[in-house]
Amino acid sequence: MTELHGKYGKIKMNKSKFWSGKKVFLTGNTGFKGSWLTIWLDMLGAKVYGYALKPPTKPSLFEQAKIWRLLHGNTTADIRDYPTLLKAIKKVKPDIIIHMAAQPLVRDSYIIPRETYEINVMGTVNLFESVRIYPYPRVVLNITTDKVYENSERLEGYKENEPLGGYDPYSSSKAASELVTSGYRSSFFNSSRFHSSTHPFISSARAGNVIGGGDWAKDRLIPDIIRAIIKDEKVFIRNPYSIRPWQYVLESLNGYMLLCEKMYKGEDKYAGSWNFGPDEKDLKDVKWIVKRLLSKIKPNKGYKIDKGRHPHESRFLVLNTDKSKKVLGWKPKWDIETAIDKTAEWVNDYQSKKDVLEICQKQIEEYGK
Repeated sequence: MTELHGKYGKIKMNKSKFWSGKKVFLTGNTGFKGSWLTIWLDMLGAKVYGYALKPPTKPSLFEQAKIWRLLHGNTTADIRDYPTLLKAIKKVKPDIIIHMAAQPLVRDSYIIPRETYEINVMGTVNLFESVRIYPYPRVVLNITTDKVYENSERLEGYKENEPLGGYDPYSSSKAASELVTSGYRSSFFNSSRFHSSTHPFISSARAGNVIGGGDWAKDRLIPDIIRAIIKDEKVFIRNPYSIRPWQYVLESLNGYMLLCEKMYKGEDKYAGSWNFGPDEKDLKDVKWIVKRLLSKIKPNKGYKIDKGRHPHESRFLVLNTDKSKKVLGWKPKWDIETAIDKTAEWVNDYQSKKDVLEICQKQIEEYGK
């Protein structure tokens, strides 16, 4: 058991000291996953520097947990602003860059397709161009999505070497972000071609549908349920029989951090694309998720299926995580029942007016045991 000192306290966790003192440049740090990752990295002793717009939702986990107190530096700017991004990276001189800044919503991508492509594609180009010109970081990890695959609506999980695609602007923009990552890696950060032992190691991570407390995004299942409960309203759900690779937010973040650690140690086999998702036994449809969550948060008004017309969304989406398990040694720790229960626990603690940062730290500590 290692005792680690975050900026706001002392935490005991079963983790190595790898992150202690590392400078991490995190884009999109004001979002749901970025906020959780900032808390975790701080608990591990890392120095986190943020680059993001203001929090994308109200309320937001970033503001509720006062996460700005954990940052060693923060730039409020758009990922499309290349000069500001380059200047920020030069100033920080990070050891590791984790790229989460994105337009993350499928339904919004139908409304603002041009902006979606500009953020998700050119934002990625701006990041890698900054690293190409100023190659200080040892590791760069681009966070994309499970939706980058050419989805044939099958129940067999997609592997990292299968064709990329995307029906909607969000999915296709993230697939394009994957191609940008691959293109920069092979063209500019390829040790076998350039015979350099100091080049950054570049990877992308494709995670399943993450759930957890503190997600207040619109048009996403769990936040929609929680908002309805808080407002004492009935939950309306779309596509009740759609299956997604649901997993607790800490599962994917654990995979990201493990991958960064492996890349930092300098082996080319870790530079590439990686899936992080639940085990096959934990694949559940929307209706199951709703009923489980409602059973854990009382009182509530129940749910009703929304039979209106909605933009296209895939019915089946499953990831194959064999590569991450065999090569990285990563595996899910919390099954789907635990993931739902921990989400409900977060919401119940939040409604009991407990300190939000402490709620998150407690769950991270429990996960790390």
